[in-house]
Amino acid sequence: MTVYGFHASHEQVPPAALLAAAVQAEQVGFTAAMCSDHFSPWSTRQGESGFAWSWLGAALQATGSIPFGVVNAPGQRYHPAIVAQAIGSLAAMYPGRFWAALGSGEASNEHITGAGWPRKDVRNARLRECVDIIRALLHGEEVSHDGLVTVDRARLWTRPDTVPPLIGAACSERTARWCADWADGLITVNAPAERLRRIVDAYRSAGGRGPLHLQVHVSWAPDRETALALAHDQWRTNVHGPPASWDIDSAEVFDAVSEHVTPEQVARSVNVSDDLAQHAAWLREYAELGFDAVMVHHVGREQSAFLDAFGAKVLPQLDVTPAPPSTAGGSR
Repeated sequence: MTVYGFHASHEQVPPAALLAAAVQAEQVGFTAAMCSDHFSPWSTRQGESGFAWSWLGAALQATGSIPFGVVNAPGQRYHPAIVAQAIGSLAAMYPGRFWAALGSGEASNEHITGAGWPRKDVRNARLRECVDIIRALLHGEEVSHDGLVTVDRARLWTRPDTVPPLIGAACSERTARWCADWADGLITVNAPAERLRRIVDAYRSAGGRGPLHLQVHVSWAPDRETALALAHDQWRTNVHGPPASWDIDSAEVFDAVSEHVTPEQVARSVNVSDDLAQHAAWLREYAELGFDAVMVHHVGREQSAFLDAFGAKVLPQLDVTPAPPSTAGGSR
C-alpha cells in the first residue's frame, strides 16, 4: 500500500489558488501533500513564488487530516535556527501532520543573500551542519555553533511533543548514500526506473531508514497534444539536471538556455498522457519500486480539472493508503 499525495508548486500557482487546490486534493482522495519552497520560479512563464511557510500554516488549517511536507534548503537564505523554529511551531500546532525535507539548494533561490554560491561539497557540508543544529534544537538543546554557519545560544521555547522527520533530498546515488547517515527518510524526483532503483538501493544499502518519497511530474489534458504543449510551456526549463539546475541563478537564464528544448525532450522527464489508465499504471510502477509515498505534481498552472480527473479515474485504480503520522521519534 502506498500514500499518493498532491505536490503544490509555489513556482506556478498563486498561493490562494494553490490553497484551494490542496483542499480539493484531499476531497478527491489524495492522502498527503507537500510543497516546494522557492524564492524564484524556474521560468518567467511560471511567474509565481509564494512563501511556503505562511502558506503551510493556512493549508494545514484548511485541510482535515492529511500531512504536509516541504522541501527546504537551510544555510544561506534560511538560518537553520529559523528553520527549526518554523518546523517546531507547525509540528506543535499540527502533531503528526508535518515533515521537512532538507537539501543543499539552488542558486536561483539562494543568490538573493548576496553571498557567494559555494561548491557542491561545501554546500553538503553546510547542510549537514544545519541538519544537526535543527535536530538538536527540536530536541530541546541549547545550541552554539561556529562553522559554515554560526549559531549563538539558540533555544526553541515552543516545540512539538514529538519531533517530526527530517527527510534527505537527493537526485543522485551519491547524495542518497550520503543522506543515509543522517536522514529520517529520502525524497527524490521521477527518473527512469533503473535510475530510481539505484537511488533507492544506494540509500538502503548505506543504512538509510524511514520512508521513501518520490515527487512525480505529470501532465494530463483531454488530448495528448494539449498535455504535451502544456508540459513544454511550463516545464521545459526543468529538463536540465545537475549541475545546471543547481547553478543557474535566474528564471531569465533558465528560459534562455531552454529556448531550443523540444516537447519530446520534456516528455522524457514529465509523464505526459491523455490516458488516465496510463497515468495510473505509471504511478503503480513507482510503488512497485519501493516508494512509500508518491507525490503527484501536475505541471500545469490550472489544477482543478487534473484533480477531478485523477480523483475520479486514477486513484480508484491504485492501492491508496492513508499517510501514517509524521514522526521521527523522540519526545520533549
